[in-house]
Amino acid sequence: MRIIFFGTPEFAVASLQALVEAKLDVVAVVTAPDKPAGRGQQIQSSPVKAYAVSVGLPVLQPAKLKDPAFLEELAAYKADLQIIVAFRMLPEAVWNMPPKGTFNLHASLLPQYRGAAPIHWAVINGETETGITTFFLQHEIDTGDLLFQETEPISETDTTGELYERLMNKGGALVVKTTKAIESGDIHPRPQQEIDELKSAPKLDRSTGEVHWTRAGRDIVNLVRGMNPFPGAHTVFQGKNCKLVAVEFHPEIIPDLGVGVWDTDQKTFLRVGCSDGYINILEWQMEGKKRLKIEDFLRGYNFNF
Repeated sequence: MRIIFFGTPEFAVASLQALVEAKLDVVAVVTAPDKPAGRGQQIQSSPVKAYAVSVGLPVLQPAKLKDPAFLEELAAYKADLQIIVAFRMLPEAVWNMPPKGTFNLHASLLPQYRGAAPIHWAVINGETETGITTFFLQHEIDTGDLLFQETEPISETDTTGELYERLMNKGGALVVKTTKAIESGDIHPRPQQEIDELKSAPKLDRSTGEVHWTRAGRDIVNLVRGMNPFPGAHTVFQGKNCKLVAVEFHPEIIPDLGVGVWDTDQKTFLRVGCSDGYINILEWQMEGKKRLKIEDFLRGYNFNF
């Protein structure tokens, strides 16, 4: 089977590498155009392009997926199957092109957590289980017929970064399994179930990571875990923006430590009241400063309480 792979970030590299190492016939890779990044705004390639080039695969980088020149170039590869991992939405002219279809790897147990940030939202919402899904593409995003699913537990201490690594590696194996099943004809696509309470996974923005101390302590801890390492949960402390890296919740009401009130012994702890107790800050990064354990931060900070 001739395969074209679509993907851009690090998450997609594991799947592409798994296909290559399984000696499946990837004839081309489609990824995002190079763009400036970092402080120096140097032009950088996507992680998928970097890997594809390293193993000698042809790379296509269309600015517009409906561009007739790109569609003509894509069709010339005569792919039997297309595989999508962490790529932008495809027009029907692309996903409907190969005779064996186009399937996507999604980092949730569909139909739950359709959208751009399924790993983040599973952690933010305090889920104890998530997983990965392969499914055939159709018009509505993340709604196509299911192929395979595998579950993955989420611990109370998992961050999005830790869960991302596990699902990324697990996803590579599932992409190979799905590809081989399609090649052999041993697939049984099934429609996604209708569920009354669907949880979505919309794109994150800065407001998503803002900590509101009126919330329950466990919800605050989950938000910090879910936004770690990127884009980060944040709050304002004495007029400075601070990125919260690690926190812990104590279900204890302390007199005079009201909701949003800060307290410290200036040596060992920095805490703030929430709706049902208080949050201890364990590690954070103050605006313009480096990331610090809270004990190290306290040793060098002059308080104005």
